[in-house]
Amino acid sequence: MSDKGSGALDVTLSFLLGAATGFVLGVLFAPQSGAETRKKIQDSAVKTGEKAKESYEKIAKEAEKGIKVVREKTHEGIDSIREFVEKKKEEFKQKPPFGPEEDKESS
Repeated sequence: MSDKGSGALDVTLSFLLGAATGFVLGVLFAPQSGAETRKKIQDSAVKTGEKAKESYEKIAKEAEKGIKVVREKTHEGIDSIREFVEKKKEEFKQKPPFGPEEDKESS
């Protein structure tokens, strides 16, 4: 599960980095005034920040879902183990202890 989340994060970060780099290079080489260029860079930075925040929130929600599933499975496993141990305790209590009669039968 961690590989899936890590892969999604890598893809998202690569996309955002590529988009930001492409935009900045495009703006720097475009024939515009300094004020227009700065405004475009600022707008792009805000949009990229918002996209990064959305991606982070999405990944965080998926991680929370994964943690919830792991907790549930862990509790199920613990309950199963407890039931098994209790069952074996009861079986052991009901089983007669080894005595001299059983020793004679086995020889």
